[in-house]
Amino acid sequence: MARQRVRKRPMADINVVPYIDVMLVMLVIFMITAPLLTQGVQVELPVAAAEPIEEADKEPLVVNVDAAGNLYLNVGETPEEPLDGETLMQKVAAVLRRQPQKSVLVRGDHAVDYGTVVSAMVLLQQAGVPSVGLVTEPPEE
Repeated sequence: MARQRVRKRPMADINVVPYIDVMLVMLVIFMITAPLLTQGVQVELPVAAAEPIEEADKEPLVVNVDAAGNLYLNVGETPEEPLDGETLMQKVAAVLRRQPQKSVLVRGDHAVDYGTVVSAMVLLQQAGVPSVGLVTEPPEE
């Protein structure tokens, strides 16, 4: 009985085309959904040449003051609904009890009067915020 000789084939290369297809589909999905993840209220920020803040906390607590003087907070189930002063203080105080080192920023529309932004800062101070930062847009060069 003759033995058949089995020839070993060299190991086939891995076909990476399906992996590339999956990666491209994932890239498109991320490109479409990333802009939708940013939430907040449309605010026209004032322009100022200020140095960016170096923060260990990547997501600060942000209070938005729109052109009509409405207050918004970037946490909770409905960050796009305006809050009254008392509710804003309660929510900020609750966040600070859980995260005392949380930084707090105010984004005031450039059309809102100065007194409204100061009133928002006073509410934050009454809620127990030790210091408040103001958000501005960098000047165009």
